Amino acid sequence: MDITECIRFANENSVAWLATADGNQPRVRPLQMWFADRTGFYFQTMTTKDLYRQLNQNPNVELGFWKPGEGGGTVLRVAGPIEWVDDPLMKRQCYLDRPFLAAMGLKEDCPELVLFRIAKGEAYTWTFATNQEPKKKIRFGE
Repeated sequence: MDITECIRFANENSVAWLATADGNQPRVRPLQMWFADRTGFYFQTMTTKDLYRQLNQNPNVELGFWKPGEGGGTVLRVAGPIEWVDDPLMKRQCYLDRPFLAAMGLKEDCPELVLFRIAKGEAYTWTFATNQEPKKKIRFGE
């Protein structure tokens, strides 16, 4: 799998389990990815969330995307530091693409709504068939 295939896999299986650290305690939660392309894997959150605080304290994360299938399916893991995205046009598009944000009482220009991406790092896949093989890591965004 190359980075183009990883991007396609993530977009087709867009719920990711995002791992962060809270001090010395790992934290993981499912997040619906907004989209992925050659510039990164994009998400939004709110400044009032623990996730936001954790990302500011330690920007290193790992994502786990899963596609169900025979033998346990396929897992794509993506690891790297997050970058905050301060782009009003992207924020507006995220707001338009995600109606649940308005349902939560947010506005497209509210400072509590923030975007982030994983723009560089490494990715690899897992299947039962490749379980015992060395990981074939794909570097991206360098």
